[in-house]
Amino acid sequence: MATDGTPANTFEAQHLVCVRGERPVFGGVDFRVVSGQALLLKGPNGSGKSSLMRILAGLLSPAGGALTWAGEPVFDALGEHRQRLHYVGHLDGIKPAATVAEHVAFWAHLRGADQPESDALAKVGLEGLADVPGRFLSAGQRRRVSLARLVATPAPLWLLDEPTVTLDIEATARLEALIAAHRAAGGIVVVATHTDIKMEDATLLDMAGHRAGVVAVDEMTGSVRDAKTSGDEAWDQW
Repeated sequence: MATDGTPANTFEAQHLVCVRGERPVFGGVDFRVVSGQALLLKGPNGSGKSSLMRILAGLLSPAGGALTWAGEPVFDALGEHRQRLHYVGHLDGIKPAATVAEHVAFWAHLRGADQPESDALAKVGLEGLADVPGRFLSAGQRRRVSLARLVATPAPLWLLDEPTVTLDIEATARLEALIAAHRAAGGIVVVATHTDIKMEDATLLDMAGHRAGVVAVDEMTGSVRDAKTSGDEAWDQW
């Protein structure tokens, strides 16, 4: 429990604004998720889903607004924040010469976890490929190796950007089971996706309503206004 009474595992955004290369991407993003909950990000290409995920991971600073964990500003203690999360982005981070087992063992060692890599590989259906180098893996297998770190090195917050890309039906079902188990244990999951994924009672955040050209945002206050009536050319043109 935080000093202000906020539950320990509470991830909250208030009036987040994203500007990249001096071009506004989105504004006015608010959400609050606590232990056991999930947030589902939807929206068309260019609406800012991946940019938002990078902000949530502490890899990109917002142009405005606040992001907190247990009531404390995330960007005041980025090292602590990164230790509490797993971020799976578009790139799998697979080394061509390292075996499947070596990848998972590396991630576990990096986080000081003692979970046997065989357990993690079994949960993503790769136990039969433990000794196979990364260069021989299919796109779907590479994705599953990347997702195996979720099991090998526990963290309360999972940030998954298009996690089902290249996964077949069986692999997607395995991921859905991992997400359900993580939430049942008190974890928090944020997923950005164009495809269907089963996450019971997930909160939907449609980025289409926050993208530039739909809203205009004062970067200092985070206040939102209709771009069509704001006279803000930068937002109207993006």
